[in-house]
Amino acid sequence: MRERYCKVCGGWHKLDEWPHNCMPERIWTRSDLGAPMVISDTMDPVQSQLDGRLYDSKSKLRATYKAAGVVEVGNDVKTTPKPIERPKKQEIRASVERAFSQAGFGA
Repeated sequence: MRERYCKVCGGWHKLDEWPHNCMPERIWTRSDLGAPMVISDTMDPVQSQLDGRLYDSKSKLRATYKAAGVVEVGNDVKTTPKPIERPKKQEIRASVERAFSQAGFGA
């Protein structure tokens, strides 16, 4: 006859006749599994929105985003806009003259 100390009522109970009212209260937010949840790094292959390659590792995909300075938001990728570089007037003039010359209108 084996007995064990009850943490609920402070008495001793037989293991095969444990009283129902001394059963530990169930915590509904706790899982019945004996181990914590594990989130895997592997996933089904997805195509990167950045470089178009297929990735099956979350960490490798996020490493490419981080190296490019991109922020991942939910399922989307958000890039920071780069400032527009406007060409100088001299470059515009040379390009227009080249175009006219190639079209046969230049001197």
